[in-house]
Amino acid sequence: MASLSELFSDPGSAGRWVLDPGQSTVTVKSKSLWGLLPVKGRFTELTGEGQLTAPQTVSGRVDIKAASLRTGIRKRDEHLHSADFFEAEKFPDITVVVTGADAIDGDTLDLRADLTIKNTTRPLTLRVSVTPVGDGGMRLSTQASVDRQDFGVDGNMAGMIGDNATISGDLVFRHAG
Repeated sequence: MASLSELFSDPGSAGRWVLDPGQSTVTVKSKSLWGLLPVKGRFTELTGEGQLTAPQTVSGRVDIKAASLRTGIRKRDEHLHSADFFEAEKFPDITVVVTGADAIDGDTLDLRADLTIKNTTRPLTLRVSVTPVGDGGMRLSTQASVDRQDFGVDGNMAGMIGDNATISGDLVFRHAG
């Protein structure tokens, strides 16, 4: 595939697409309330799949394990997984469900999605850049800003993490037929 328009116009692209977790990343970055250093983390466990049907109809889902968030500081990670923040035992998945797409230009889409964290769902529009991967996969790259308070993620850690976080996804999907 050379472009998004070719992907959508090729009947062979229709069907199920599966996330390749080995080539995909989801990261989060938040400024500290003091603004000195950003807190950065990466979710290490994610799964997903999508459906492409003609003409240009897209749907899908990505599940991210909340307990897989790693910031490089074990004690902070444990606190982020606890009831103070993500409550990872009670709410193990952070979910993005894509319900549709609108083409913006050559290789850019706006995905209509719902983001669910701690059993709270909010609509989210994701501006996505779509590029082919040399072996037939498609890479979707996006970034969104969310207020963690909107999802009941309200721990503070003595001012270490601000309310707004930038979530970035670099996801590779492979056609499964």
